[in-house]
Amino acid sequence: MNVPMKLNRLHYARLAMRSVLFVALLWLYIRDGAQFMQTLKNLPVLLVVVWVVFAAEIVVRFFPTRFESPGSQKHLAANYTSTGRAYTKNRNNRCALIVALAWIVFNLIFGRLYFAGFLDTGFMILLCSAYAVCDEVCIVFFCPFHQWFFHHQCCTECRIYNWNYTMMFTPLLFVPGFYTWSLLALALVLLLQWELAAHRHPERFMKQTNDYLGCHRCTDKVCLSKRQIKKHSA
Repeated sequence: MNVPMKLNRLHYARLAMRSVLFVALLWLYIRDGAQFMQTLKNLPVLLVVVWVVFAAEIVVRFFPTRFESPGSQKHLAANYTSTGRAYTKNRNNRCALIVALAWIVFNLIFGRLYFAGFLDTGFMILLCSAYAVCDEVCIVFFCPFHQWFFHHQCCTECRIYNWNYTMMFTPLLFVPGFYTWSLLALALVLLLQWELAAHRHPERFMKQTNDYLGCHRCTDKVCLSKRQIKKHSA
């Protein structure tokens, strides 16, 4: 089986697993109400498995691998192949700042509702799980950041690709505990690695200067499914 096919199946498998997890958590939240967090504590195997899966996904992003999307691997020196063209200022840096501010403001709303007592820690867990589903939806089907902010021709150029774990685990800031805060901490370390590379080696993040991002070298091909969706919805 070729790498693009494996990557596509990996994306769909992640989407399926995250969707099942969200539905299960939602059912428990509705069934148990205020006892939801205690129910989770009574399911240590589930907590460990979920933690291991997400932690492993994050750790893999720190190192070069063929079985991750090029968009998430372009910050690594091993994946930089110069095109010989001069680097020009990347407008995506400004867009990334706008997205960061929008994301912070959006989640501050949930934070304010949480501290006001309208939302509980269980809801924050559900919100985190919903974000995890949306993360794969963005990759496979439709990405609002791509369409409304960056206007990329290809996801491999996405300036915020490795922000995804920090974004999906943002609600865990309000859920103290080893499993929650350790995942958020790992995500933040990945984000730091990504941003340091973006500012020290911006040439790695543009197709014009990094041949690794060219379509002829892409091992993902999720753009094909997005094009089919766009074609059928037109």
